[in-house]
Amino acid sequence: MTQTADKLSAVTLSFNGASPDVLTCIANLSNDEVFTPPSLAKDILDTIEEAWAAANDGTSIWTDSTVTFLDPFTKSGVFLREITSRLVEGLADELPDLQDRVNHILTKQVFGIGVTRLTSLLARRSLYCSKFANGEHSVVTTFGEGDGYGNADGHIWFDRLEHTWTGGTEWVYTADADGNQIRKFTNSRCRFCGASQSTLDRGGDAESHAYAFIHTDDIKARVAELLGEEMQFDVIIGNPPYQLEDGGYGTSAAPIYQKFVQQAKALDPRLLSMIIPSRWFTGGKGLDDFREAMLTDDRLRSIDDYLTASDVFSGVGLKGGVCYFLWDRDRPGDCRVTTHLKGWEDSTATRPLLEKGADVFVRFNEGVSILKKVMGVETGQTDSLELPDGMRFEDLVSARKPFGLTTSFKGKTTKGAGDVSVHQNGGLGYISRAQIKAGLGLIDTWKIFVSYAAPGTGNRDTYPHRIISTPFLGVPGSISTETYLAIGPFDSKDQVESALSYLSCRLTRLLILLRKSSQHVTSKVYGFVPTQTWDRIWTDEALYEKYGLTQEEIDFIEQIVRPMAGESDD
Repeated sequence: MTQTADKLSAVTLSFNGASPDVLTCIANLSNDEVFTPPSLAKDILDTIEEAWAAANDGTSIWTDSTVTFLDPFTKSGVFLREITSRLVEGLADELPDLQDRVNHILTKQVFGIGVTRLTSLLARRSLYCSKFANGEHSVVTTFGEGDGYGNADGHIWFDRLEHTWTGGTEWVYTADADGNQIRKFTNSRCRFCGASQSTLDRGGDAESHAYAFIHTDDIKARVAELLGEEMQFDVIIGNPPYQLEDGGYGTSAAPIYQKFVQQAKALDPRLLSMIIPSRWFTGGKGLDDFREAMLTDDRLRSIDDYLTASDVFSGVGLKGGVCYFLWDRDRPGDCRVTTHLKGWEDSTATRPLLEKGADVFVRFNEGVSILKKVMGVETGQTDSLELPDGMRFEDLVSARKPFGLTTSFKGKTTKGAGDVSVHQNGGLGYISRAQIKAGLGLIDTWKIFVSYAAPGTGNRDTYPHRIISTPFLGVPGSISTETYLAIGPFDSKDQVESALSYLSCRLTRLLILLRKSSQHVTSKVYGFVPTQTWDRIWTDEALYEKYGLTQEEIDFIEQIVRPMAGESDD
């Protein structure tokens, strides 16, 4: 068999799905740089195909030899490979010679930017059947030297970049490449991605994780620089890195996926689709501006939300789930929202992303109707999800560190005269009243304590689950460390027991979940929870009746939220 025939045979095997797919079983780099399963890539490309057809009188995107595609953070190359596979089939009539067709697709239509050197080699192997685009085993014959088409990288670019450090205040003396003494800052941050210099200024051959796509003030000029020509991409698609360690406490990390979305929009593609964590719906460090921009953008036309990340990425621990979205530049409108969880029937609705009176995305379609019923009873209005002053349970919930004591604080083991009890990690301790500098008005009142961290099963999201840890009664003369939030004050033991029963109800905890983005249960997550009259023991049956919920809505709540009584916090 000739070398050309060998290559065409490789094309056939690579792009028609006849051979086992190695990309279904390769290990992820980390929880933040995960390989996209081929099945999910195909689902997303189906969404792209549907949107293109709707805007082009039913024409298939895969039959258009002028459409250009970019994966600006390619890892395994799965998107580029699946795109190429569809184009190879769709362009058969226009370009009947297989080699000419492959050459055209891979030099004129399909482009990528690697996130690391390793992934760039892997992506080239997936796309070109060779880690060198102009190698003897490459399926492309027009990436050779001197023909104007580039080099061994083909159209999958990667070169190591360095972060742009700024704002440093601490330094050490070291030497430059010529042995001259220089002063080097050690605690700077990258002005583009916010990375910590102490974590990622590693030098040598270690990956810098300075991603080219977000380390620029002019993304159009950067793409022209990387790919050798000015490009107007019709479709941008991919699965960006999710976060970088930011040098904060413990394993603190800051999200960066929003920066990739913003840069992709700046390139003004016709269609944009990315897989990102779902935490942006309601919370996340540094995501407020991004969330507002997304929820007020009527070009965001679909969101497929996976409640459990492991349903998409096997073995990946990513609390809060993941989603992929479709942004359609030329066809604004309401958003089709589909919720997925293995073993459940998908829930789909077309609705506004931002309901009146809300500053977050209400994750569950069923949650919108339940919220509107609650608001209708409490405020007389169903067109707004905002509770007025004096009706928000949130106002009873303290800020983090309610009495000024950190999680690491350990009180005395024996109680002395004038001491108050402290609920802390590991049980109960004691502290002199004079040492307490915050929350003084709560010390001698009835209150509730509830853990700042919600119960869970490691990094997995499982349903139904508890939403919050078991709240417990705080008697007058008791406080807590920041392990717990304090809820109150209440005037009597009867009142606090009424509020405790309310927090144990499944409906109450569903309303908390609708604003909860992570294991942290701050006061803000209670923003959809109305206050009640604290003169009775509340039950779900009473709340269901008060708000007129249907049996279907009740079934949904009880599918999502576990009972509180008699359950452990795991």
